Amino acid sequence: MSHNTPLSPRPLHHLSDVQRRVLTTRQLRQHGVTASVAAERSRAGGPWQQILPGVHLLHPGPATSEERLLAALLYTASRGQGADGSPPDGGEPHGEAMITGLAALALHHFSSAPPLASLDRIDVLVPRTRRLRATGFVRFVRAGTLPGPQYVAGVPTAPVARALADAVARLTDAVLVRRLLTESVRHGHCEATAVVAELNSARLLSRPHVVDAVDALLAEGRAIAEGRLYDLIRGHHLPEPLWNVELRLPGGPALGGVDAYWRDQAVAVEIDTRAPRQDEEVWRGGFGRKREHLERLGITVVRVTPKKLRETPEEQAAVVRTALIAAADRDPASYVVVLPR
Repeated sequence: MSHNTPLSPRPLHHLSDVQRRVLTTRQLRQHGVTASVAAERSRAGGPWQQILPGVHLLHPGPATSEERLLAALLYTASRGQGADGSPPDGGEPHGEAMITGLAALALHHFSSAPPLASLDRIDVLVPRTRRLRATGFVRFVRAGTLPGPQYVAGVPTAPVARALADAVARLTDAVLVRRLLTESVRHGHCEATAVVAELNSARLLSRPHVVDAVDALLAEGRAIAEGRLYDLIRGHHLPEPLWNVELRLPGGPALGGVDAYWRDQAVAVEIDTRAPRQDEEVWRGGFGRKREHLERLGITVVRVTPKKLRETPEEQAAVVRTALIAAADRDPASYVVVLPR
């Protein structure tokens, strides 16, 4: 077989361009190219390259970012193939593996993430049970439970919140960490609470530079959520409330702050932007006591989350409108003092 011998017997027309340029030793064998021939063609100066163990790049010169991503996934899958060469889970050709970390953020179009071509390592998320060894530009991140992948340009990619946690775990640049986290909510990739939940799960919230970045993230998330609440109330023609106020009993203690308050109807809206790093029971206890106290005074408290404001604004507007209408059928609420917060 010469260098110009076509691959056979299986044609390649069903493959994409990048899939035709990156093939494993097993795939080449299915096309009539033996392992020895593949090795010969992949020697220095030859027409092919062995980009990773058992993975060949079918052209000379540097690999493109797309080729490196595919090679990383093919290498991962090939390490777990059965005796018949089938994928480890018998399904997807890449198994359960997906791109994560900075490479995933680049795929998700993060402007603050380094471009794919500049990355020395591509992180691949795999089950903890897989016995895999990092090699070349491939580095593995293991997890007990894998999230469902998102396909970006056909590449199985970790969701943004998970990819952020995997990237932050390896970063010491405080400025870059802060930029990545704030971009995640500023550009609508995900909610701040989802990011903090992943960071908490990865036990990264004890790192000072991560804590500082999380504070900025939550402030960014709250500002965006408040903007969505403004748009919701005005866009759905609800009465204008008093914004961002603190409620107090006359001559008594503070009852707590709320994001919107309708004095005549005694209806309050509070945005829940709590961080999962806070103790759940402590938070629930504090919020629960506050809500119960306000409702004993005849004030209806509507709790909304940034995710609900983004995904179901019509539903949230209907909840607020219902609370305002129902005020006419309730006994008058106790008088409270309303102060700017």
